[in-house]
Amino acid sequence: MGHEASPRELDAALLTVVGFTGISPGMTNQSKSSVGGEGSRLREPFTLSDLDFDLPERLIAQAPPANREDARLLVVDRSADGFSTARADRGVSDLPELLRSGDLLVLNDTRVIPAKLSLVRKTGGRVRGLFLEAVEPGRWRVMLEGSRRLRVGERLIPANENADGISIELVESIGMGHWWVSVDPVRPAEETLAKIGTTPLPPYIKRAGVDRGADADDQQRYQTVYAKNAGAVAAPTAGLHFTDAMLEEIRTRGVEIAFVTLHVGLGTFKPIDVDVLHDHTMHSERYEISEATAHAINACKARSGRVIAVGTTSVRVLETAAQQADGEKQIQPTRGSTDIFIYPPYRYRVVDALLTNFHLPRSTLLALVMAIGGVDRVRQAYRHAVASEYRFFSYGDAMLIL
Repeated sequence: MGHEASPRELDAALLTVVGFTGISPGMTNQSKSSVGGEGSRLREPFTLSDLDFDLPERLIAQAPPANREDARLLVVDRSADGFSTARADRGVSDLPELLRSGDLLVLNDTRVIPAKLSLVRKTGGRVRGLFLEAVEPGRWRVMLEGSRRLRVGERLIPANENADGISIELVESIGMGHWWVSVDPVRPAEETLAKIGTTPLPPYIKRAGVDRGADADDQQRYQTVYAKNAGAVAAPTAGLHFTDAMLEEIRTRGVEIAFVTLHVGLGTFKPIDVDVLHDHTMHSERYEISEATAHAINACKARSGRVIAVGTTSVRVLETAAQQADGEKQIQPTRGSTDIFIYPPYRYRVVDALLTNFHLPRSTLLALVMAIGGVDRVRQAYRHAVASEYRFFSYGDAMLIL
């Protein structure tokens, strides 16, 4: 039946800040070979131990702040020699005044779907799962724990009271705890998940209850205010800090706002399992840049404005588009899948600044941040964040690298 998805692996699959996933082979090679900037002075190869740091468990945020904009903000000024603590400790509410007229803020408008499943076997045993994709109405790919106990043809029933006659038949085990399943009745996946799924919070956020699932507040707060295109199994967490009022204030300061879409998938949860980062393999995640956003990026570059990415997911979309341009100066509207893996010594082609949350040790997301912020500078900033008791991960505080 293939490798069984253990509870630990399923928890890892529900973790929102560790690894990520694949595009075309050509882009993988380009992303791994790009050099330049601060990172080009690093020794090669860049290794997993370069991403280590000590993080007390008490600093892992268990709940969002009372208001989205109440989070703290650590500002990292790359014009300084190393990390400077001068005017570094701010609040997210200060973000509008840290931007300049002519800048372009790029946000990921993916919407988190209720992808976490709690299912019941005929025997009464519980099975936890995660929706991964629907290739067509009624045919899904899911990840299920305890796959060795499950059998082709077995029918699972959703555990919640809103099941409304829905059942899931196991069609084929495809390894690593992944299954093709048939869902009855046949409806659009989003409609069915709205009845049987819950928000897939990461396991380091503890909740009460049988399945320790998201509560009503999580369902609202673990979603950006501008979420539009459904398809993610985890939130682009840097965007959780924004309110409609803050976005409007940013616009009034002459800063443009544009949106890309990257549906955060299972690959975002893949830990690095090799010592040398160059050997790490990414999965793929679907993305899109609209014609309006491509135009906004090109116009910003033409006026010497800064392209400021909100979150690592926005970074990956923008840098993927830059690689596709292949030396051309203009970013084009595009959609597809990306496995871009950004780590030192990567040279950024589009992104000039980054707003991001604080990430896990030994994660691909921390590697991406080090590539733009500088390895030593980011290490110093993280040590300062720990010492100053900033809150980490999905519901935590933010860092702005300028």
